[in-house]
Amino acid sequence: MKKGKNLVLIGFMGSGKTSVGLKLSYRLRIPVEDTDKLIERREGRSISDIFAAEGEAFFRRLETELLRELLEKDYIRIYSVGGGTVVCPENRELLGQLGKVVYLRVRPETVYERLKGDTTRPLLQCEDPLRRITELMESRREAYESCADLVLDTDDLDMEEILKKIEEVREKMKLLVINGPNINFLGIREKSVYGTQDYEYLLGLIKRKAEDTGSEIDVFQSNHEGAIIDRIQEAYFDGTEGIVINPGAFTHYSYAIRDALASITVPKVEIHISDITKREEFRRISVTAPVCDRQICGQGLDGYLQAIDFLLTGK
Repeated sequence: MKKGKNLVLIGFMGSGKTSVGLKLSYRLRIPVEDTDKLIERREGRSISDIFAAEGEAFFRRLETELLRELLEKDYIRIYSVGGGTVVCPENRELLGQLGKVVYLRVRPETVYERLKGDTTRPLLQCEDPLRRITELMESRREAYESCADLVLDTDDLDMEEILKKIEEVREKMKLLVINGPNINFLGIREKSVYGTQDYEYLLGLIKRKAEDTGSEIDVFQSNHEGAIIDRIQEAYFDGTEGIVINPGAFTHYSYAIRDALASITVPKVEIHISDITKREEFRRISVTAPVCDRQICGQGLDGYLQAIDFLLTGK
């Protein structure tokens, strides 16, 4: 799983996903794909025909299967997904893994005006379409909002404003900094090796970096191997796009942490405050570095900032 720079547009039918997707595609020079159309081509029949013959539950399963396959692709795309895709909890999780999720939120009256007379929408073939739209939108509201990185009330924005806001959220990254055993004792333990600044100082340094870069950076620290593994695994599901890890002494022998890191395909940087290559023999061995994209050591606390820059820029 690699979130990369994919964009995923979600929202109720008629919310403008197709129009926004096409404009974004032209602007960013990234191909756009409509998941409904992908399913139609694969099945050789329209969405309406699938609903009529197999029912909604069957169609939702097709969506789930497609999203799983898209996660394995190594190219970058803009995806416009069906209005009901978010109904399935598993789909919401998959969408979050697939890319930055943008919810195009509109008023029911807007949808009604756009879709009245459209006979290709199975869920709106009823006596009172506006009421049906209102009910469906309300029932899905929490699902839409819960998996969105950005919510846009498009009724109140012109196309240029919509595109700019989406571009901004695309450029922001969600990073995770993991600190292993004894890092919380900075300023207390071996000051000649690790310096006199305490752990709160390090947290402040990272917080300012997040503010300066407009990124979301979560910091986690534990003295327990299992807790670190759990947090790495959680990163697989929560949209984390890059990991900075100082495994502490686990660096030298924790194959369990090494395996956890190997299972997450986002960029990873191993960081050490001291230069482990010039210390005791046992410290010169890192079992975790081979599954990271870069190792930074001997740069003091500034090494964390260098690691974050690497994840943000690739340099």
